[in-house]
Amino acid sequence: MKFYNTKDKKHLVSLREAVVHSLAPNGGLYMPEQIPTLPPEFFKRAQTLPFAEIAFAVVKPYVENVIGEDQLEKIIAQTITFDAPLVKIEENVFALELFHGPTLAFKDFGARFMAQLLQHFAKEQKKEVTVLVATSGDTGSAVANGFYNVPNVRVIILYPSGKVSALQEKQFTTLGNNITAIEVDGTFDDCQHLVKTAFQDADLNKQFFLTSANSINIARLLPQMFYYFYAWSRLINKERVVFSVPSGNFGNLTAGLIAQRMGLPIHHFVASTNKNDSVCTYLNKGVFTPHASFSTISNAMDVGNPSNFSRMLDLFSNDWERMRESISGFSFSDDETKKVMQDVMKHSNYVLDPHGAVGYLGLKAFLKNNSEYTGVFLETAHPSKFLEVVEPVILQPVTIPDSLQRFLSREKKSISCSSNYGSFKKIVLNS
Repeated sequence: MKFYNTKDKKHLVSLREAVVHSLAPNGGLYMPEQIPTLPPEFFKRAQTLPFAEIAFAVVKPYVENVIGEDQLEKIIAQTITFDAPLVKIEENVFALELFHGPTLAFKDFGARFMAQLLQHFAKEQKKEVTVLVATSGDTGSAVANGFYNVPNVRVIILYPSGKVSALQEKQFTTLGNNITAIEVDGTFDDCQHLVKTAFQDADLNKQFFLTSANSINIARLLPQMFYYFYAWSRLINKERVVFSVPSGNFGNLTAGLIAQRMGLPIHHFVASTNKNDSVCTYLNKGVFTPHASFSTISNAMDVGNPSNFSRMLDLFSNDWERMRESISGFSFSDDETKKVMQDVMKHSNYVLDPHGAVGYLGLKAFLKNNSEYTGVFLETAHPSKFLEVVEPVILQPVTIPDSLQRFLSREKKSISCSSNYGSFKKIVLNS
């Protein structure tokens, strides 16, 4: 299968080129030339299939003739090493827990898959591959741990100073070796801008083989379909299903839309955001106005100009009415987020993280006028990663899993940098 450039559909590349280069020369993102539809027999059997077999069937059409079946099975085996359980919160409302991986965040799925795929392609390269990634929290930890000590790959992570939780920061600033953390005096959007500018820098590209591990990379996006298929297969009532997706850079929702195009019978999506509501405003008013990021307690969603919005537009041929038929948009304040965390703890004894809380709010807002749906909201990170927010809100201690606890005693190692591109480029050249 070939992959086209969203800014020039005549520009087609192989899977290898789309993964290794991540961003098209003119700044476009790569999308599959075709979205295959899985046969009805697959959906009939899905409820009896293990998670890994579902993932294999979903991604196989995109990698055929590039990755052999035996190699793909190994990549999937290295990716799907943990569960993604559905937890009933109340009648017809389920949390899809995506935080049972090594860094306790949904991005473990995409980062681990991409690390395995890039390692496969890196063997063919004469140069070391340099992965640039901007993070508002969980991407950094998932990518750092997914690529840690992977041969012929070095990772440079940019993150906004003071705008990620202490535990998130520890997960990617304490590893060392092939992982370099750059603490940027600015917002996530500033970090993302630095990464995108680097990909357009001829000088850097001449000296380094650059790629990205953000959701702009198709290898991060495709595996995020896995848990939509898996969750649907485990629902008892599959007739009318809505997924509420807490959204920042909108890679997770875009993956869900692609899964839907593959035949997965998701009837509707909810784009649930915090104050960074540029996409929600578009869904409700037809006007997209990107803005500087606002800081909120759901910090991983603090994105004012989401990269994957261009993919969403592409999927709907820039037709606002068509997009609105498939996606509803709701945004919520920090106060609303805190209150629902308290309410759900009280009536369901369930601890929401701030991002899952936004997803729950969006789902409830949709179900208010659509009670016939079965609703699933994505719990994207373990609440212990946001202790400074969660504990004062629910007035109870949150247990820190051992996989996080081991980072607390490690020494933070990061390089401070302004949001000026020239300063960032010097660090890349000298690191």
